[in-house]
Amino acid sequence: MITIVDVDTERALDDFAAHASLQRPVEDLRAVAEQYADRLDDRTVWMVNSTAQGGGVAEMLPMVVSMLRELGVSTEWAVIVSEEERFFQLTKHIHNLIHGTGDPHLSDEDRSLYRSVSENMADRLSRRVEPGDPVVVHDPQPLGTGALLKEEMDIPALWRCHIGLDESNAATETAWNFLKPWTERYNKTIFSLREYVPDFLEGRSDLIQPAINPLSPKNRTLSVTELTDILRRSRLSGSCHPTLDADFSPPARRLQRDGSFAPATRPQDLGLMHRPIVTQISRWDKLKGFSSLLQGFTRMKEPNFLDRNAASDRDRRRLAQSRLILAGPEPESVSDDPEGQEVFNEICSLWHDLPPEIQRDVAVITLPMTSRRVNALMVNALQRCSTVVAQNSLQEGFGLTVTEAMWKRQPVMGTNAAGLREQVKDRIHGRRNPKAEDPESVAHTLQEMLSAEEERKTWARNARRRVSESYLVFTQVRRWLEVLAQAVDRQEAMAMDGQSAGIEAPDV
Repeated sequence: MITIVDVDTERALDDFAAHASLQRPVEDLRAVAEQYADRLDDRTVWMVNSTAQGGGVAEMLPMVVSMLRELGVSTEWAVIVSEEERFFQLTKHIHNLIHGTGDPHLSDEDRSLYRSVSENMADRLSRRVEPGDPVVVHDPQPLGTGALLKEEMDIPALWRCHIGLDESNAATETAWNFLKPWTERYNKTIFSLREYVPDFLEGRSDLIQPAINPLSPKNRTLSVTELTDILRRSRLSGSCHPTLDADFSPPARRLQRDGSFAPATRPQDLGLMHRPIVTQISRWDKLKGFSSLLQGFTRMKEPNFLDRNAASDRDRRRLAQSRLILAGPEPESVSDDPEGQEVFNEICSLWHDLPPEIQRDVAVITLPMTSRRVNALMVNALQRCSTVVAQNSLQEGFGLTVTEAMWKRQPVMGTNAAGLREQVKDRIHGRRNPKAEDPESVAHTLQEMLSAEEERKTWARNARRRVSESYLVFTQVRRWLEVLAQAVDRQEAMAMDGQSAGIEAPDV
């Protein structure tokens, strides 16, 4: 099945330009659109991925689609929905292999399954795409769909890969050998980092770095009143006062001692506005480093660690009072990630095994996905209440959760995963935990960050500036206009060359 996502235009370019800090980026984007948009006239650009919610791609596409439309480029967003459950298990395995983990084996049966689903999806999508329409396919799940569609319709086709690893091993070689025949059918492939481009795609690849929408519900500035209201309506914070608006339904839910889930104010308030808070918000993915972050935080709270590392009584109290928030979407709500529930269950099991005095300071929270706007507001509020926003990823294609926190002037703890290393320069924009899988390393990095009051302010200012200069949606859309126009021009040139080659010489 192919689902067309209805994209609402929440913000026009004039809304962004009304903010002094965003006026120049909007002007630059409009100038590029004047140069390239007319080359996309009478065509519809198709953005194709595998889920409408959960993960960075689904976060970025609404604003990209909306802006392209406003700039005069007809654009649609299509999601492939396979009824074959094993398909997304296979593509999740491929996802892990690209990140260098998992069993480096893919069978002929896997290839047959991938082709079968891709043929089905390509057939369905071909009923909507018109000749000449550029198709942009995101990540491995719909890669085969786009390749077969291009073969059938001879359209401009681009593959945008949002994941990768900056080294090669048996796992990555297995994944790329599987995907190589499909990638070679595209006009061009696009990656987030140069380090992610496999050797066989060198010379046929371009770079577009992910970006955020600064005025989206997830990233817009919140007044103190708005912040406290969102926390209260989400049941992330309690209130004994009469309120104007009803709670969000469903609210954020927190793991309880008996294994159930209840509003996050139970069994006691989290103290988000009062205590030092370390927060990680991600999909429930084993590569996100949730387990070692939890174990490292536990290590930091141990008396012998505090005795050795707390610089003063105040510092010791700060570390002792700190809380860890591990938050993510309801696992069943992310359709293309069948491992999510398994990883989530492992984290819940680790939490249940904690000593009671540590357990009280760690909250495992699920954020509802029934409304993308409400989910985004919850994330926004949680990040803004944090003393440190962590992203302890073992591997990370880019890491927009870090970008979002940096935009909010929040100190971030990243790792040496390539996507995070690209954004966070150690001791300039935050800290990088050098060993994401090592709880002792996590403990020391968190302790240093929580204890560095003045440095955190400097890192936060630098982080905001970094995002403003490099990772806002205007830069991303500008690059899409350039790349799409080039793809259309190249396709037309190839067609002209083909026609010329096919003309028979007249009889003399």
